[in-house]
Amino acid sequence: MPRSRYRVLNGEAPHFMTATVNMWLPLFTRPQTVEIVLDSWRYLQREANFQLYGYVILENHLHLIAASKNIGHDMQRFKSYTAKEIIEYLQHHGSARLLELLAFFKRSHKTETTYQVWEEGNHPQLIESEEVMRQKLDYIHHNPVKRGYVDQPEHWRYSSARNYAGQEGLIEVVKAW
Repeated sequence: MPRSRYRVLNGEAPHFMTATVNMWLPLFTRPQTVEIVLDSWRYLQREANFQLYGYVILENHLHLIAASKNIGHDMQRFKSYTAKEIIEYLQHHGSARLLELLAFFKRSHKTETTYQVWEEGNHPQLIESEEVMRQKLDYIHHNPVKRGYVDQPEHWRYSSARNYAGQEGLIEVVKAW
C-alpha cells in the first residue's frame, strides 16, 4: 500500500484515525497484544498530553479519536513502540507463523526492520463539530456490533463504549468535548 497522503490539519483538535495491521493479520486476538496498545496510549496520555476521546480495538485494526499538540508525531511514536513490543511478545510466545507473515508482507522500502506490523498512514480526519464527533464515536462503538461480535457496543471489552455507557473502561477517555 502506498504512503498515505492524508495529513493532520490541526494537531490540537480531535482527529478520527485508523491504524491497520499489515495485511489485516489478526494480531489483537490475545489480551496481551491489546494491552500493549493500551499501555502505549496511557504513556502518551501521561507524557504527551495525548487526549483519547474514543477507541475500538478489533482483531486486525483499531479506530481512535485523539488530540495532542503533535498528533502526527504521537501516532508515529505509538506505532513504533507497539510494533516493537508486539514483535517481542510474538517472539517470546512461539508465534512463528505470524512473524513469518509480518516478515513476508513487509514493504521492500522498510530496509531497517525485519517485520512490518502496521500499514502505513493513519488517515486522520479532523473532527470539526459535535455532530461529527457523535457520528465518529457511534461508528467506532458500533463496529463490533456490525461485525456480529456483540449485541451491544458496551459489551465489547476493547472499546470506549463502556466509558460512555457509565461503566468502567480499560483506559481513561475524555468525554467532555
